[in-house]
Amino acid sequence: MSSFKTDQEKFWAGEFGKDYTIRNDEKIIHSNKVMFNKIFNVTGKVNRFIEFGANRGNNLKAVTELMPDIEMSAIEINEYAVELLNQLGLANVYHQSILDYETDFQRDFVLIKGVLIHINPECLSDVYRKLYETSNKYICIAEYYNPTPTEIKYRGHEGYLFKRDFAGEMLDMYKDLRLVDYGFFYHRDNESPMDDITWFLLEKQ
Repeated sequence: MSSFKTDQEKFWAGEFGKDYTIRNDEKIIHSNKVMFNKIFNVTGKVNRFIEFGANRGNNLKAVTELMPDIEMSAIEINEYAVELLNQLGLANVYHQSILDYETDFQRDFVLIKGVLIHINPECLSDVYRKLYETSNKYICIAEYYNPTPTEIKYRGHEGYLFKRDFAGEMLDMYKDLRLVDYGFFYHRDNESPMDDITWFLLEKQ
């Protein structure tokens, strides 16, 4: 991938994205399992799963431990993270930007976690479209929530982290989506800490 549409893509495809992948170790897998267990308790059968922005696969590992027979795919922009994903052998990996990905076939469950916050806001409607078109049933959004769009400095960098009501915007954009459930994981939780993530499960009607 030699050309990108946005500065955010270059940022995550490069050394900063590699450093993030190295920091993003397996300590989070237990908390991920707790989160996905809550989510899958309110879904129907899920056979096919895809994650937009899978990084090194910590979400995929958690899902596989809960549902060993699930068929998984992953989209990831960073080459180093893709190498780790391929070593896992858990998913069919698309090494590309989310902004370049187009749906090849639909999955029962589409996940995006900690990724929309790093997308250029001008590109969000296109990403929402891709999430919607790739799902034939469920879309799970797990991000930093804010009722109104806001930008915050990220590790000394400006223009790379944005908080807003991503799920609400999708519900407004697609009237056949309904909110099934939602929840919050606090970074100081004694059993399953997570970085103040709010998750939303949406279902296509």
